[in-house]
Amino acid sequence: QVQVMESGGESVQPGGSLRLSCKASGYLFSTYDVGWYRQAPGKQRELVAAITSDDNTNYADSVKGRFDVSRDNAKNMLYLQMGSLKPEDTAVYYCNVRRTWGTPKDYWGQGTQVTVSS
Repeated sequence: QVQVMESGGESVQPGGSLRLSCKASGYLFSTYDVGWYRQAPGKQRELVAAITSDDNTNYADSVKGRFDVSRDNAKNMLYLQMGSLKPEDTAVYYCNVRRTWGTPKDYWGQGTQVTVSS
């Protein structure tokens, strides 16, 4: 089992920046694809940004150019640097750790709230 925990969610003003962090347990972190999802009220959970075990990245069109996803395998950490924040970025952000080998399996954090408002 992999334990996952996000932190860094805050209330910020439009145009502001925020950095989310995710800590995962275990010694196989570097072999997992990891990413950030978000869910706004009444909306489906959607992929925001992901980074694979071989450091390929993928971003939702809505955040491309504004958000940057990175990982530090030595620390079992995943980060999301968010800039030029918009009210529509308001959501609960979830860290996802995905095992793609063997039987695929997803591990999720509890979520961290990001609110962008004036």
